[in-house]
Formats: sequence, C-alpha cells, structure tokens
Amino acid sequence: MADHEVDQAFASALRQARLSAEHLTLSGDAAALAQRVAQLEQLLAQDQALVQSLATPSNPPAAHSPKLGTPAAGNSSDDLEVAKAQLGLDSDELADAQQDLQRASGDLSTQIQQELAAHEASMHESETASHAAAQIASISVKQHATLAGRVRAWFNQLDRYKSIQQAQQQAKQDAAALTAEHNTLESKTNAVGTAAANNAADRATRLAAIKDRSAERQILSIYDDRIQTDKQLATVYGKWAAQVLVQHSIVLHLILQSLALIVFILLCSLICDAIVRKLMTRPSLDRRQTQTLRSILELAIQVVGGILILLVIFGSPKETPTILGLTTAALTIALQDFILAFLGWFVLMSKNGIRVGDWVEINGVGGEVTDVGLFTTSLLETGTLEDKGHPTGRRITFMNGFAIRGQYFNFSTSGQWMWDEISLTIPASEDMTKIVERIHQVVVEETEKNARLAEQEWKRSAHGNGLSRFSAAPVVNLRPSSSGIGIQVRYVTRASERFELRNRLYQRVVELLQQPAKPDSAEDKQVVAAV
Repeated sequence: MADHEVDQAFASALRQARLSAEHLTLSGDAAALAQRVAQLEQLLAQDQALVQSLATPSNPPAAHSPKLGTPAAGNSSDDLEVAKAQLGLDSDELADAQQDLQRASGDLSTQIQQELAAHEASMHESETASHAAAQIASISVKQHATLAGRVRAWFNQLDRYKSIQQAQQQAKQDAAALTAEHNTLESKTNAVGTAAANNAADRATRLAAIKDRSAERQILSIYDDRIQTDKQLATVYGKWAAQVLVQHSIVLHLILQSLALIVFILLCSLICDAIVRKLMTRPSLDRRQTQTLRSILELAIQVVGGILILLVIFGSPKETPTILGLTTAALTIALQDFILAFLGWFVLMSKNGIRVGDWVEINGVGGEVTDVGLFTTSLLETGTLEDKGHPTGRRITFMNGFAIRGQYFNFSTSGQWMWDEISLTIPASEDMTKIVERIHQVVVEETEKNARLAEQEWKRSAHGNGLSRFSAAPVVNLRPSSSGIGIQVRYVTRASERFELRNRLYQRVVELLQQPAKPDSAEDKQVVAAV
C-alpha cells in the first residue's frame, strides 16, 4: 500500500509538471532553445527517413539530409553507415537541447521520470532481498529458546513498535496534508474553470480550458486515492502495532519462564549443598577426608549449576568443532603440569630412572624414595649431605614433571657407591706427619675392598670412555687452622654402609689418637718419607 501511494505521488507530480509546462510562456534563451529543439526534431525525422530508404536498396531515397546532401550512386553501404552516424549525432544533439530547454523553462517532468525509474529499481532490489531472508512474524519457544535471544527479541520489538508508531503518525499527517492540497486545488480548479468557460471567445480556447480542467480532475482523483491509501496505511499500522504488543507480551512470558528456571536451578544447588553439608557432619568420617570430599562435592554442584544456567541463557553451543578446539586448548594449558607429570613417569620408569628405596635429591631436597606414582613421587626427607639417612619426619611429594623440566640426582646406582668424608683437627706437633700417615693407613684398611670393587664397576660402565683413569683410593687433605691442623679424608663407600663405616673410622681414629707415642723405627721413617 505504501508503494502504491508513492507511485500515485509520482503520477500526480508528472501530471502537474506536464500541465505546468503546457502553459509556460518562453522568452529569451528558453525561446531560442525551443526553436532549436523544433529544428533538431525535424532534422532527426529526415535522418530517420534517409536511413530507412538506404536500408531498402529497391526503393530510391525519397528524402535526404541537408548535412549529407544527395547520396552518391553505387556506394549505398558507405552512405548507410554515414547516415546512421549522422542520425546518432543528431539524436545526441536533440537530447542535449531538450535538457537545456528543461533547465531554462523549469520543466521537471523528465527529472521526476528519472526519479520514478530509480525508485522502481530500488523497490525491486528491496523486495528481492526481503523475500530471500523472510522470517515468520510469530513468536515461539523454538524460535527464541534462550534467555539471551528472548531479551534481544524483547528490545527489538520495542524498537519495532516505536517505528510502527512513527509510521502511523506520518501516514495520518500525510493524509491531512493531502486533504488540504486536494481542497485547495479543487477550489482553484472550480473557480478558474468557470471563469474560462464564461470568457471563452472561440472554440479552441474553450477546448484548451476543458482539457486543462480534465487533467486537473485526474490529479484530484489521484489525490483522493492517495488520501484513501494513507488512511488505510494508518489503520494497518495500528493493527500491526497491536500485533507487536501481543508478541511483546509473549516474549515477556518466555523471559519470565527462563528466569524462573534459573531460580529453580539455584534453589536445587542450595538444597544439594545443604544435603552435602548435612552428610559431611557424621562423626564416623575422618575430618580431613570429610573436608576434602565436601569441597569436591560443593565445587561439582556449583559447576553443574553454572553450566545449566549458561545453557538457559545462551543455549547449547552450535559451533561444536570450534568449542571443542578452544576447550582442548584451555585444558591443555590448565593441565600442562599433569601432562608433563604423566610423561615424566615414563622417564622415571626407564633404565636410568629411580625406584622405591633409592636415595635421591630432587630440587635440592634429599631423601629416600617411598612411592613413584603416575603423577607424583614421594620422598622421606633426610638431613644435609653429612647427615644423610637421618629422617626429618617429613614426607615430601613432587610432581613427576621434574624428570623433564628439571634435574634429579640418584645416589643409589648399581653399586650404590658414593664419596664420603671424615674431618678432624689435631694439634701441631712433631708427630703430626706420623699421625696423618696412621690415619690414612686406617682408612685404607677399612675401604680397600670397597675401593677395589668400585673401580672395577666404574671400568665396566665406562665402555672405554676414559673413565678408568679415576681412582677410588682414599685421599687425605691437610688444612691449617687456629687450633692445629685440620685433616679431611675422602673415601668411597656404599650408600647403605656409609654411616656404619664412618662410625668405625671415627672409632679407630680416636683409638689411634689415644695410643701413646712410640719411638720411630727405621721402617716408620721410610713410610713417613713415602707419605
């Protein structure tokens, strides 16, 4: 209906423009242009007749163009091409002259015609697009199944209702304005028509006045049709607005249903949480286990409730591959420590890994391995390097990722060999060299067997890489101190025997230091010199 009203408006404007053009009095440049247009129209008619005659060889040309002259015989094809070119040139000149005349005289009929063509083209494109993306006007739960979609539809309906109200008001204003224009034109037509009929001196003047009145009556009929169309449009807009209000109430009820469902989910979450709290208060369960289980259950209830609320608000995800990809990436980043820990378990289970009972050092913490799981490794912590084997009472657990990202030391090799040391201080005296030699001899006697076995094992594991040049013989280091001479003896021992061997060495050294000094024999002097 609105499109029909616009078409009628164009028709009315065209009729008024042509009626006004018929009564224009041309002068000056406009009169000269009108004469030029008449000449070009006559010349164009002659060009058309010449082209038609040249296109029919059996008929001689009945007319010729002043610009071409008389066509030459025997060259009809060339003359036809020239005549067609001249026809096109004269047509362009006529079109240009007509546009100049319209601008000079104020004739708007051509401009209105062009605007009408543009309007029809745009309406065709709009109808094609609207049919391609047509949507039904009804509102249903299936159409808006999520709370977000229902809220969005609710606001869209508000905007639509405002637009319809504005269109209805505009249609009423247009009907009132057209009614006023119709009444004004009708009064003018009646007054001018009566005066022209009474004052007509001849038949030609009377005939022209009758034609003008007929054209004006047609324009008045178009005005009547436009007024009626605008009134019908206002009525249709009113019904449309009422229908939008009905749909608006439906969407509001759907929104309230979604909110009620969310409240129901929250109530169920609170009830489940209260049940969990009630069950976890039983004294038969361990306190720490109860707290852990309670935290897990509460978190699970909150997560499930949050997921259900999100589904009510936004609905189920539609881009499943994208959602799965993003979820996988997020889980990979969040669980990277567990993934590395699982892969580290394979490293720890390899030949060069660690086993239960091994003495290891992980991230600066030493202890004995008590458990090697899929994700964690547990140690029974011991003291410092000098006090290994004395538990501190703490159980320390590490994620197995240290086997990949960090480093660890396993002191429990195949023979469980390690370097240990004893330190003591003796006062400076003339017998100091002899005492050092005796201490060295005691250490050699106690560690000779272990040193020989360690060297053999190292040679077998070296595989010819030059490690056989290392010796497992004890080493004595002397350091001066304020209270005498500090003696440090390093030796090789098994990790499991290190404390027993150290205690035996200290005991023998104490016994050695408590023995009275004996005069040096020649053999002792040779040994001391050798040391």
